[in-house]
Amino acid sequence: MNKNIFTKHPKEVGESYIQHFFKALSFSGLLFSLGFKALIHALLPFCYETTVSDKIKKLSEGMQKRREEAMNKR
Repeated sequence: MNKNIFTKHPKEVGESYIQHFFKALSFSGLLFSLGFKALIHALLPFCYETTVSDKIKKLSEGMQKRREEAMNKR
């Protein structure tokens, strides 16, 4: 049983702490970008009509796939 709070979750998804840090950081950048696009869409509905929802769906599918692959490696 892993009692280290910094490595427990990364190990659950098959990553080291550093790998997980950079992957989460990249997700953070993407989500900030999507948040800005959603704000622009709120002001100008004809901009980014499906961009944000399409990317969030794709991101969710990718994250689920990573988790499943990590579970299969156990």
